[in-house]
Amino acid sequence: MLKQLQLHIQSGEPLLAIETPDEERASEIVRDAATSLKRMLYEWSVTTGLVGTLPVAIETSVKSGKAATALEFILNNTVPGELFLLKDLGPHTKEPYVQRQLRDLCAKRQATVILLEGGPLPDHVRRLSVLLELKLPESDQLEQLVRNVFREVRGRSIHEVTSNLTKRDLEHLVQTLRGLTRAQAQRVVHAAIIDDNALTGDDLPRAVEAKRNLLQTAGCLETINVDLQVSDIGGLDNLKRWLARRRDGMTSRAREYGLDPPRGILLLGVQGCGKSLCAKIVAEDWNMPLLRLDPGVLYQKFVGETENRLRQALAQAETMAPVVLWIDEIEKAFASAAAESADGGLSQRMFGTLLSWMQDHRSPIFMVATANNISALPPELMRKGRFDEVFFVDLPNLAARQQIFSIHLRRRNRDPLKFALDQLAKAAEGFSGAEIEQAVNSSMYSAFAGEVEVDDEHILTEIRDTRPLSVLMADRVRQLRAWAKDRCVPAD
Repeated sequence: MLKQLQLHIQSGEPLLAIETPDEERASEIVRDAATSLKRMLYEWSVTTGLVGTLPVAIETSVKSGKAATALEFILNNTVPGELFLLKDLGPHTKEPYVQRQLRDLCAKRQATVILLEGGPLPDHVRRLSVLLELKLPESDQLEQLVRNVFREVRGRSIHEVTSNLTKRDLEHLVQTLRGLTRAQAQRVVHAAIIDDNALTGDDLPRAVEAKRNLLQTAGCLETINVDLQVSDIGGLDNLKRWLARRRDGMTSRAREYGLDPPRGILLLGVQGCGKSLCAKIVAEDWNMPLLRLDPGVLYQKFVGETENRLRQALAQAETMAPVVLWIDEIEKAFASAAAESADGGLSQRMFGTLLSWMQDHRSPIFMVATANNISALPPELMRKGRFDEVFFVDLPNLAARQQIFSIHLRRRNRDPLKFALDQLAKAAEGFSGAEIEQAVNSSMYSAFAGEVEVDDEHILTEIRDTRPLSVLMADRVRQLRAWAKDRCVPAD
């Protein structure tokens, strides 16, 4: 960005704008440009007033207060070629007088005014200015940041500060820090070191959690807390192997080998069989934050606003990358794109926006989309290049049901070895993972009410009293299996 800024200053552009949350880094770049071009630089904020900062500090008559006073000074006391960095001017531009001053500045073209904003500028100001993009720190910059923070903490700590990060751990840490500003990344690394006076591979989950907290979002994207491990999901062995082979697919080592980053998977299956859990498992196993795109909040009443919200959500995901982007029950958001609908073509436009982004984006984003009825979706969604693979998640087989019973008993502080897992698994034929969990939970309530310890008979009773989805909706399950037979890869 430095060269671009220098070019615009030398070209005599009167009004430039930088929209970024990383104010400190943007200010440094402006100061570097002023120094290299040998220009006088003034800086203004509503709290400090207008102060000359380069090449020497100079006080002005403009003290803290309204922006109009600072703009009046610039209009009336400017030497050609001087630079003025104005911070957070956007809210002040609602005043007609300030708007007129900015237009006069652009017409006069004597000085270069640089607006530094933490958020989007009002449209009437954006039209007057040249927007400059300050990208978030790249991987090499973040790696150097980690080293600098470690040296800084070690230099001033009264305790011994150590590090045994492997090259792979360092790369994972750098990937986790992507999407943060420099100041945010420094705080995350600093906290990880201070916690135990060491920087190790054990700090990676802490860094992921810190990033998730820093990037808490509202609206269409929601950060999801993941407290599961791969061992917490039974069955799906084929899917687990597929994911394990691609665990390091977003590293520089994979790129040097010639591999493209994995793009994502589409999971079709019977309800309650663990499709949503898979998104959480990927995020946990790959040490990446999990973002959930809620299609239900995309749709707005004003024309064009719905598509805009989708574009904003996808752009936000790119900013926060590397992440796992989870779209749950995708067919409910885009199903009408496959046929004539009464929404005036909105679903088709939304679907087209999503497809274009899936095809063209180059950010390290792994998408996990789930669907219960994929036949309602347009066939373009399943084309290779958009998703790496389409998996079918069927009802768990006998071995998987044994694992699921074991997982849920252990989660409730019961020893699975004290239960006849093979007998329970046989009795629960046709049950989904969610139905098995509910049978275990209900059996414990029955035992608790009777003030006895839960045993096999309690669970078998709950199984006998349950009508699973595979029975209640047998025709639909058969149709789903028939559709997926030659179109999807079995997850188990």
